[in-house]
Amino acid sequence: MKTLLVTRPLPQTILDNLAYHYEVSVRDRNTPLTDEELRNALRGFDAVLPTLGDMFEASVFFDVPNPKCRILANFGVGFNHIDAKAAAEFGIAVTNTPGAVTDATADIAMTLMLMSARRAGEGERLVRSGQWTGWHPTQMLGMHLSGKTVGIVGMGRIGQAIAQRCFFGFGMRVQFVNRSPRRMEFDTQQVETIEKMAGQVDVLVAAIPGGPETRHLIGQSVLNAMQPHSYFINISRGDVVDEAALVEALENGSIAGAGLDVYENEPVIPEALKTLENVTLLPHLGTAALEVRVNMGQMAVNNLEAFAEGRKLPNRVN
Repeated sequence: MKTLLVTRPLPQTILDNLAYHYEVSVRDRNTPLTDEELRNALRGFDAVLPTLGDMFEASVFFDVPNPKCRILANFGVGFNHIDAKAAAEFGIAVTNTPGAVTDATADIAMTLMLMSARRAGEGERLVRSGQWTGWHPTQMLGMHLSGKTVGIVGMGRIGQAIAQRCFFGFGMRVQFVNRSPRRMEFDTQQVETIEKMAGQVDVLVAAIPGGPETRHLIGQSVLNAMQPHSYFINISRGDVVDEAALVEALENGSIAGAGLDVYENEPVIPEALKTLENVTLLPHLGTAALEVRVNMGQMAVNNLEAFAEGRKLPNRVN
């Protein structure tokens, strides 16, 4: 029977399903693999089920030129922590779990939009501090989302799900930027550049993959183009945003606020972000629902089963 390393604890249902095809070893920690563990995983197992933070960079593969491992079945749709091209050079397939995360991540985008625009985080902190003196007509006035304009950077599965929620749920006008033309079944406007769109919308949402091509795509030029009353939301990958530029924009009032579920160097978050009142911070909750995590795990199981049986991998990315 082939051997499999699962790099983080997963729901028991998933582990039980994996046991039909693999001798499964489950690492009992929720921290990313260390440099030594990364290399030992390639040397010692036929398959590895990694996830966010397990940094399988090119150097890891070059340090193990004759790996035993032949598949990295990533738990998650984003795989920018894996150098898929380098993996392929050493005969290692990389798969992911698209689709399973779409609705949950879109829901978190809406959560952040509402929390930021309606200043819910500030409000909760006020109540918990014991300093709330009661309702009055000008207390914590935020922005009403209904009927406003949202701009979405990246119109993939998640971007489309966000657009649907904004359009049908809140009557919002939808603009978007995408690498290729995209036709939607409802009224949307595709814009040529992020900067142009940023200057026209009330809420700007990043919903794009991470990686070298998109690193700091949301930087000073985009944030400076936004209107002073507008909000920025990130549910994609932390390194899509230049956090220093975002902090500056929040501090100087270039934008009204932000809502973040991901961070450039998570779990490390700049102190400036943590002290600012006009930013909502969540601990990477995008897919944090049991049924979603089970669905993600089952997609990884499907990829690993196909590998064990010599079939075509359902979700290969390299």
